[in-house]
Amino acid sequence: MERGLSLISFVLYGLFAAVAQDKAPVKVSPDVQYQYLGTFNEATMSDILTKEVPQILEDKVAYTAPRNAVKLYRVIYNSVVPEQENRPTVASGILAIPATGARTMPLISYQHGTLYGDMAPPSDHERSFESRLMISQFASQGYVVISADYFGFGASPEKDSYIVLNSQVQASYDMYRAALVVLEKEGIAINRFFPTGWSQGGVITMAFLERLETLGVPVTAVGTAAAQCDAFVMVNGFLSHPRPIDAGWVTTMFILTAFAFEEYYRIPGLARGLFNDDQYELARRVYLKDPTVQKKDFPLDLRKLIRPEYFDPQYFAHSAYGKLALEMHPYRWDIRTPVRMYYGDVDECLTIGLARLPMEWQKAMGNNKVEAISVGADGTHRLAFGRAVPEWKSWFDAMLK
Repeated sequence: MERGLSLISFVLYGLFAAVAQDKAPVKVSPDVQYQYLGTFNEATMSDILTKEVPQILEDKVAYTAPRNAVKLYRVIYNSVVPEQENRPTVASGILAIPATGARTMPLISYQHGTLYGDMAPPSDHERSFESRLMISQFASQGYVVISADYFGFGASPEKDSYIVLNSQVQASYDMYRAALVVLEKEGIAINRFFPTGWSQGGVITMAFLERLETLGVPVTAVGTAAAQCDAFVMVNGFLSHPRPIDAGWVTTMFILTAFAFEEYYRIPGLARGLFNDDQYELARRVYLKDPTVQKKDFPLDLRKLIRPEYFDPQYFAHSAYGKLALEMHPYRWDIRTPVRMYYGDVDECLTIGLARLPMEWQKAMGNNKVEAISVGADGTHRLAFGRAVPEWKSWFDAMLK
């Protein structure tokens, strides 16, 4: 009996050791390592698409039913901070590989939206709504899916790099390169490349596209949802031309950008100069993701948060904060890649004019590569994303055929 128990214990130990070894990080180059996180099966992803997502969107969207399991990996890779003389840093992201046995697959690079409070980055796949939706709709259909956490999230030792575009593009580009290294080790080649993104991620996706086109990296097509691609237009609109439907949480954009700009561009006092004295400390805690900040304390009134002088368009335009916003417009180049930009007509943080601006700017040159497409008269910020995802997929599928 004792011998039998010893044998069982030995076998169990071996099984547990094998599992532990499977989940141990694997270094594939001096700059890249990856770690197995687990597998999503078809049932799990079906529940995500039919139960989880509709609850979050508060609406039902028709998604394609999953048809294969997906292996999930966390990728950790070396990168640099461009705004600080390419200072070395570390970043992370998620890699989802369809368990189809195919040796050649298309690749989706998804750039995630704004994260605040306890919201999770892509590599936290158990809590990230965006990761779960993208994996369940695309990776379950044979697309490899990658998504960088951006600096300030996941394995990154940095602070939140919100709308610091060069850093966010760097994180996304280096994630793409790291993923190619891992995929090569896994014996998988990429035949098509589709960058996508929602909200902040849509802005980053367009800046990422400019980097990719500049470097000559082949991109098949790009899809965005609710992308606010002109920071000055967006921010000045909230201050000087508020709408009744503007969301209270747009204050988050001011908080995250002000402190991120101060941190990454090394402009001491930028945030303190923007926020009222009695709101500064609370805003700082929000930026730092302080878990003690309660929902009831969250600043939702721009007039209470921001100093009165910034509501003067001329003052705002000439302020350090306004000048930085003025430089952020990732659509002002001659775009060569087909782009479809989805938006909602009643988006609470994006006007229809701003949503269509990249297309109109390109058309003014005679370039028809960019299309702005409404998801409907009832399209909110989240619904724009939820409804854009299957539209991206239908379009990308057609290109694969």
